[in-house]
Amino acid sequence: MNDSPPVAESFSARLIAWQKSAGRHDLPWQNTTDPYRIWLSEIMLQQTQVGTVIGYYERFLARFPDIASLARADLDAVMSLWSGLGYYSRARNLHKAARIIQSEYGGCMPGNRADIEALPGIGRSSAAAIAVFAHGAREAILDGNVKRVLARHRAVSGYTGSASVQARLWSLAEDLLPAQDIAAYTQGLMDLGATLCTRSNSACGRCPVRDDCLALATQQVHAYPSPRPARVRPVRQSIMLLLTSKDRVLLERRPPAGIWGGLWCLPNIESGELHAPPEQIVNRWHPVGKAHLQPFGNLRHGFTHFTLEIAVLRCEFDSLDVGAQLQHSSQLPQGSQLPQGSQLAQGSQLAQGSQLPQGSGLPQGSQLPAGSSVTLSERATDLHCAEPDARWWPLHDALALGLPVPVRQVLESLQLSG
Repeated sequence: MNDSPPVAESFSARLIAWQKSAGRHDLPWQNTTDPYRIWLSEIMLQQTQVGTVIGYYERFLARFPDIASLARADLDAVMSLWSGLGYYSRARNLHKAARIIQSEYGGCMPGNRADIEALPGIGRSSAAAIAVFAHGAREAILDGNVKRVLARHRAVSGYTGSASVQARLWSLAEDLLPAQDIAAYTQGLMDLGATLCTRSNSACGRCPVRDDCLALATQQVHAYPSPRPARVRPVRQSIMLLLTSKDRVLLERRPPAGIWGGLWCLPNIESGELHAPPEQIVNRWHPVGKAHLQPFGNLRHGFTHFTLEIAVLRCEFDSLDVGAQLQHSSQLPQGSQLPQGSQLAQGSQLAQGSQLPQGSGLPQGSQLPAGSSVTLSERATDLHCAEPDARWWPLHDALALGLPVPVRQVLESLQLSG
């Protein structure tokens, strides 16, 4: 059932007035009509909090100030700046879309919502936001914050991820659109959900639309929207190999699809492979006559749908020449197995007790200077790597790549241990 015009007009008018006087006005992607900057912020803010995004946004713009520079960039450089932000398909799609805009639209993002939405990685709500803020289009948005605001204000029950509830919320969002001041209204919806109508401890007393909020009227604010149906998040195990030779480390690029798609990662092995001699395990990446494996540490990393427990085993090579022997280390006893699903013993420390640095962003100075004519790929080597997507990287350069957070932590620990 649609809201009557007076209710819709009152809702939007109150929200616009509140946004102009009490909303957010100093975020780095505000006060601009540049579609590229708005687009970048919309993609980064998907599934990610504002406080986390700001630093990534500013670093990304410093390296790629416009669509043309992003379209020209190597994917490794893009993934490097995205490393730690998660949901890496966003970065791949951003890069892909920039190249489409450059080749098909002359470097200018289209102004029509439907055309924007047709680009890789841009959904209906993000496309609408870009059209609103860049071109003043009268379009409805429905991100997570807006879903919560509308679900509470109109007492829409059910999980907002379900198709039926989303359809109802889209209908409400379109009915409530004002005839003018669309940018202030849209920003107001975002600000209200982010600052007052929050998941918990909502500040209803300061809400500009509290007078006709149905959830507040029944003292059921906490009940809307309905939570995601409960489910148990499974735990998976993984074994990674830290193959090193002096200042170099072997990494292999993940396939484009799937977990950590397109990122550089430590080689993975299955738990059953631990029954094989160490030489047979490492021969897949580097042929050797004799190999020694030693535990390096445990890591635990949470994904949206599961938790990954990682055991890291290290092999150190004397050199990268075929047939070189490995440096002697504490070899795993013959026939030994990692306990509990190939996980290292509880309490083991990375790099003999060294602590991981705070955060998982790029180390200061780790990226190449703007305009550098030498790419990271040219500084790596695939010498004696049987796997086509594996390369030996200088450790400093490896830390400038697009890496999964756990792999970055391992390499930062390795760097600290000298």
